[in-house]
Amino acid sequence: MMEEFRIYLQRIKPASWMKGILYGLLLLVIYRSSLQWLILNDWPREDYSYACLIPFVVLYLLWEKRRELAELPSTPSWGGMFPLGLGLVFFWLGELGGELFAQYFSLWLVVLGVCWIHLGWRKIKAIGFAFIMMLAMFPLPHFINTKISLGLKLISSQIGVWMLHLYGMSAYREGNVIDLGFTQLQVVDACSGLRYLFPLMVLSLILAYWFKARFWKKAVLFLSSIPVAIFVNSFRIALTGVLYSFWGPAVAEGFFHGFSGWLIFLFTTGIMLVEMWILNKIGKDDLETASRVCESGTEVVEETMNSGNWKRSFLQPQFLAAGIFLALTLGLSEGVEFQGKTPGKQPLHEFPLQIGEWSGTREAMEQAFIDTLDLSDYVIVNYRDRKNRAVNFYTAYYENQQKGESIHSPDTCLPGSGWKFSQAEEVVIKAKKGKSMRVNRVLMEKDGEKQLAYYWFPMRGRVLTKLYQLKLYNFWDALTRQRTDGALVRVITPIASSEKTADADMRIRNFLNEAVPLLPAFIPD
Repeated sequence: MMEEFRIYLQRIKPASWMKGILYGLLLLVIYRSSLQWLILNDWPREDYSYACLIPFVVLYLLWEKRRELAELPSTPSWGGMFPLGLGLVFFWLGELGGELFAQYFSLWLVVLGVCWIHLGWRKIKAIGFAFIMMLAMFPLPHFINTKISLGLKLISSQIGVWMLHLYGMSAYREGNVIDLGFTQLQVVDACSGLRYLFPLMVLSLILAYWFKARFWKKAVLFLSSIPVAIFVNSFRIALTGVLYSFWGPAVAEGFFHGFSGWLIFLFTTGIMLVEMWILNKIGKDDLETASRVCESGTEVVEETMNSGNWKRSFLQPQFLAAGIFLALTLGLSEGVEFQGKTPGKQPLHEFPLQIGEWSGTREAMEQAFIDTLDLSDYVIVNYRDRKNRAVNFYTAYYENQQKGESIHSPDTCLPGSGWKFSQAEEVVIKAKKGKSMRVNRVLMEKDGEKQLAYYWFPMRGRVLTKLYQLKLYNFWDALTRQRTDGALVRVITPIASSEKTADADMRIRNFLNEAVPLLPAFIPD
């Protein structure tokens, strides 16, 4: 096998080696900060610890296609300029907008474009699955990852409680906390199911690729990995609750907790294999041969250019165009400073405790939450009016929203505490001596309690309500104003059982009428 590998390497022309090295160096320099974050921060995360193995899977998939690639000629094509150009657009969206996934997707598009330019569509089509697998190396955007994790925690908790009831145990769920009476189990991120879902989806995708069956059977095998992962994770949560009653907290932490995760994953892998066996028994498939190309060892079709004609090779129009685009991207990203100095402001801890009729007391946030949120400054104040009606005021300021450090939205944080959104809409408010502005309004409930929340994102003179707007304006303002600072403002008030929602609305609006005019001193326009 090694001898065969050596022969194939010898067939690659020296000029092609040099082009590959030049492309590799350019991409390493252009994407070095994103690759560093990927390797040092994203891959060590337990939810994505499998991703470091994907490059080896991709290399094997390419090796598996070596004979088919040898039979196909390399036909330079301008078609690869489209994914290359689109990839560079995503590069700047990620670089200036502070979104790492845009950078990862950009790298994937650029590699696809470069290979398409020099190899041609036929070869790209032959190794298309390897490119699909490459996407599994990259974690999803943070806000999507958070929403999926939150949803899986709630679903797993619900099903887990249902399983405990089937077993005969008394269990009550509040958000992602399961009350067993003698103890409480919290379904945290580690138990959300992401550590089963994504690896199992990748595994099922590989199995479907090698599964010699009709397309619908491959699709069923892949899609079934989602409910299987959720179900077995719920079973693990229920099993933890059952065993807790016998052996105590040791089953919910430490070695047993981690080892049970491995056992569950092996169990789900067995389920996928059994599913393949069942699908194989359904109907009769015209199976493809194990190898899609002849094993005759056909020699590589020579390119039209002579291997020794270095000048002609490096003056190839497609190579020059791709090289110029990448070199310009490198020069601009290294030579232009897109993060300017943030305008001065008052620190948020100086936000007044007396606002009109409202008197407040400050509240401190634990350092662990501050580190997780990556904020630059914050304030939490509990205000009360003369009638002792309460309003909680929270503002978080981000001086520079870089890759991996951006604002966290309440629509992902609050449901994690067990609050269910019964209403979520945008409304218009008007503050004293201020302009009207559109903000998010959320009515939420938990255990019979109700709360009303208003929140929005002040961004350099704008008032935004959606996370995707933050990313787009971060990109645009970094490009035109060299600024990516911004903030989150959130106000919450409890609703008494005898109180109307309209009264709570009026209370928040009265408070904001006094508080909003003070914000510009603490959140620069």
